[in-house]
Amino acid sequence: MKTNQLWRIVAAREMSVKLKDRNFIVSTVVVLALILGTLAVQGYLASRPQTTNVAVLSSSATTVTQQAEKAAHEAGSDKVTFKTSTYADQAAAERAVTDGKADVALLPTSDGGWRLVGKSSKDSAAQTWIPQAVQQDALQRNAAAAGVSLDQLAKGSTVRYDLLQSGDDQQSTGKIIGLVFGFLFYIAALLFGMSIASSVIEEKQNRIVEILASAIPLRQLLIGKVVGNTVLALAQVAIFALAGIIGLVATGRRDLLSQVSSGIFWFVLFFVVGFVTFAAVWAVAGALATRNEDLQSTSTPLTMLVVIVFIVGITGKGLFLTIASYVPLFSTIAMPVRVVSGDAAWWEPVVALLIGLAAAYYIVRIAERLYRRSLLQTGHRLSYREALALTDD
Repeated sequence: MKTNQLWRIVAAREMSVKLKDRNFIVSTVVVLALILGTLAVQGYLASRPQTTNVAVLSSSATTVTQQAEKAAHEAGSDKVTFKTSTYADQAAAERAVTDGKADVALLPTSDGGWRLVGKSSKDSAAQTWIPQAVQQDALQRNAAAAGVSLDQLAKGSTVRYDLLQSGDDQQSTGKIIGLVFGFLFYIAALLFGMSIASSVIEEKQNRIVEILASAIPLRQLLIGKVVGNTVLALAQVAIFALAGIIGLVATGRRDLLSQVSSGIFWFVLFFVVGFVTFAAVWAVAGALATRNEDLQSTSTPLTMLVVIVFIVGITGKGLFLTIASYVPLFSTIAMPVRVVSGDAAWWEPVVALLIGLAAAYYIVRIAERLYRRSLLQTGHRLSYREALALTDD
């Protein structure tokens, strides 16, 4: 095998060792279980029947609640059910709500309308469907009184609502997906990063690196470690994403899947660029140390940076998030969030990715130089400044 292809052997060894690591297997299974468990709970909650107990005083109120249930079912909310109980007077109906025997009370008003009475919070089903049923019932009665059809009476009353910018629902979806993206990158960057640094220290402590250095260029050693761990990290993320997609389909959330598909595509691309950058620097953190105890000191700046990238990605908004989506590493989470939220034009992730690639190239080049200069320095722990001051032998 050619010298410039020796990294393949190193990459294969890194993947083989990692796949046999119990901690890696357990962490993967745990995260996978969390994803599937969360989706299962959401699916269960969404599939549960939602029964609202309504206190009424007359048959006309019962008719309104029946119409409300029919409207909900026609709109696709077939789990919504209204159950009525008749009481003698208004005081008894309100007392039933206070005592928890009824969720709401539907009571007539002096002007011929209705009012919903709740205890301390509004029932979402009653608030959504009963007013619609009341309006429909009033329109039918008024149309009959006027001697016209319901369609004639409602002519010109429709309103179409167009949005010039993305709405709150899409923004909320972007935040949720951003949290998922951020969590996946955070876990991968820390777990695989620490693994890379630990393996470098182990090779350095056991003097294995001296044998490796005599058989393979250190540049090829670094490339192999980065490539091997990147492939595994990407495969792990793909498994998690596949589990999420299966869960969304199984719970009937295909609409959400179509909305976030473009964000997933861009996240994968930004993930690879960001992870490769971090992986190279994590290798440097391991090369600077001489013992496992030194790793906390050399890796602290990286750990803090990963945390900051995560926080900015999931909490940023407005102009701040827009700026962050163009900053290398921060764009790993920020730009896919903007894509899902509908805030990014088609060209923006392309430009941000090109910026990230350029930054990754220079960062990896610098990391490779630091790695080569510090890997064989076994006398004491080096700082980043000391490693930069060293010269190539």
